[in-house]
Amino acid sequence: MNYLLRWVGFALIGTTLSSCSLIKSQLGLRHDSSQLTPPVVVNDKPQSAPLQPGENVIVRAVDRVGPAVVQIDVVKKVNNSLNSIFGIGPSTQRQQGQGSGFIIRSNGLILTNEHVVRGANQVAVTLPDGRSFKGKVLGGDPITDVAVVKVVADSLPVASLGNSDNLRPGEWAIAIGNPFGLNNTVTAGIISAVDRTNAVGEGQRVPYIQTDAAVNPGNSGGPLINAVGQVVGINTAIRTAPGGGLSFAVPVNLAKRIVQQIVSTGQASHPFIGIQLRNLTPRLAEEINAAGSGCKVPKFNGVMITDVVPNTPAAKVDIRRCDLILGVDGKSVRNSTEVQLAVDRGQVGRPMLLRLRRDGNEITVEVRPKELPRRN
Repeated sequence: MNYLLRWVGFALIGTTLSSCSLIKSQLGLRHDSSQLTPPVVVNDKPQSAPLQPGENVIVRAVDRVGPAVVQIDVVKKVNNSLNSIFGIGPSTQRQQGQGSGFIIRSNGLILTNEHVVRGANQVAVTLPDGRSFKGKVLGGDPITDVAVVKVVADSLPVASLGNSDNLRPGEWAIAIGNPFGLNNTVTAGIISAVDRTNAVGEGQRVPYIQTDAAVNPGNSGGPLINAVGQVVGINTAIRTAPGGGLSFAVPVNLAKRIVQQIVSTGQASHPFIGIQLRNLTPRLAEEINAAGSGCKVPKFNGVMITDVVPNTPAAKVDIRRCDLILGVDGKSVRNSTEVQLAVDRGQVGRPMLLRLRRDGNEITVEVRPKELPRRN
């Protein structure tokens, strides 16, 4: 999982989102642009009942989720440019990969990591009971590392989804997956931290859950569950060091939003307003003011706009370089990552209010985000 994408930049760098046509007849969905259309049903598992005193919480939690955890095997075709140039072998080679996932709809909707199925030509999904199905990637989002796979089946076991917004450090954290091909391996620890926006680099749009539950290659895409047997995250990345390592998971509430978008349209949507940001400190403010760059900023901790991309939503409403961002949609922000996450929680085309400080005065600007550009 060290091959996780690193996302840098806030406004200038887009990304390619793989998409696939929907199997609407299998999902029982209809696409309707009307605002009255009900949201996509992400999960059809009833909420789990609380465990009774004296029960082994880890055993019971695993019993509830384990049958819905799947092994995902993929085959990718990779171009071999040297072989093609020198004629010493085939120009393409087959690479095999493996990861985990979990069933979120009984009709075969599966949640996993985007990097598990990225570029896959063939996808095979194997259940703990031995059944195997051919999978189809409905879409994936490299920014959040969330992907949706569909198999043709009915009455499959389903993992119940919890509420990752309510997580607190110290709670049980249980990981289930297929590390090194050892299917349905269970490890346990605690929630070490939440909202880790600097877990795998800067410029992220994911407030990761940090846990000390052991996660290894092959766990990617598997569920992180709580003591009640509800999925609260998708195991995604690890950071290793001599003597130990840390694990990170995508919060399930964020994953739900991405799944709804992928199932509805075949791709994820990320708002974009067209600004570059820098965290401001009193010392940096002194340097900026002394440099004669044209910016005069107060000596405090905050967020400064360093550039506005021409012909973007921010440029159209006269957001300027050197403006300081104090809040987004009524919520105060302290650093550039909080601004980025707040913008990403918005919607393309829906007005967003930015509270700015400019030349000592506070102003409020309404901006309508566009779709984040995607690289080909």
